Amino acid sequence: MVSNEQRRRQLAREKFERQQQRREAARRKARRRNAVIAAGVAVVLAAGATAYATGALVDDGGKKNVAADAAPTPKKDPCAKPAPGTPSAKTWKSEPEMTVDKSASYAMNLTTTCGAIDLKLDAANAPHTVNSFDFLAEEGFFDHSKCHRLTTAGIYVLQCGDPKGTGQGGPGYTIEDENLKDPKLKGNVYPAGTVAMANTGQPHTGGSQFFLVYQDSQLPPQYTPFGTIGAEGMKTLKKIADAGESSGAGDGAPNATVVIDKAAVTRS
Repeated sequence: MVSNEQRRRQLAREKFERQQQRREAARRKARRRNAVIAAGVAVVLAAGATAYATGALVDDGGKKNVAADAAPTPKKDPCAKPAPGTPSAKTWKSEPEMTVDKSASYAMNLTTTCGAIDLKLDAANAPHTVNSFDFLAEEGFFDHSKCHRLTTAGIYVLQCGDPKGTGQGGPGYTIEDENLKDPKLKGNVYPAGTVAMANTGQPHTGGSQFFLVYQDSQLPPQYTPFGTIGAEGMKTLKKIADAGESSGAGDGAPNATVVIDKAAVTRS
């Protein structure tokens, strides 16, 4: 007999899969539209190219969430005000040149309004991903960007990495999938403490958006795991998760004002 908890998780996974299908259909439609625009107006094409939707685990493309109308009063924001500054508007046409040393150790520190989130990056098994994050952090791409999505039912993740704060932004290029056979992903579960890439649901479509797993989450192994979250980072994530999300349905903007004031990658 299926328990209420099992049914809830099943429904959450089915919702996630439906969102992936809708996003892929929207991406195909946008590609066709941009192809038509390209035939006559090159300037509009250049602007349209920045509208690439980079995240799995992103919002529903601006569709109104009916549950939000009846959402409960949000809990008190536990986080500080963001540091002065504006999100990046930079984009690039291609993946940065590979400069990462696969034999070296890399760490990424996210200084957020809610506390530090420390990450250990896996350059040996996800070199393209770590190389991209090293490049983007050096360019200040993540600075002053919001973590735009918190999921608290079925899967348990905080999603960040989009300077637009909508789930539709990215760096202008995509990177290949890596490390999808990581032995840590047992039974299609991304364990608590994993940091992984978001994508469109199609192979090799990761950009800059990533998600931080604060509780074991069952997902298909199609999101590049490229690091682990340290103890301090897990404490910060717990504070964010405890504040809940805005829709009241288990998937929406975090009630906590989560802004990455500064992202930095170090090598040792």
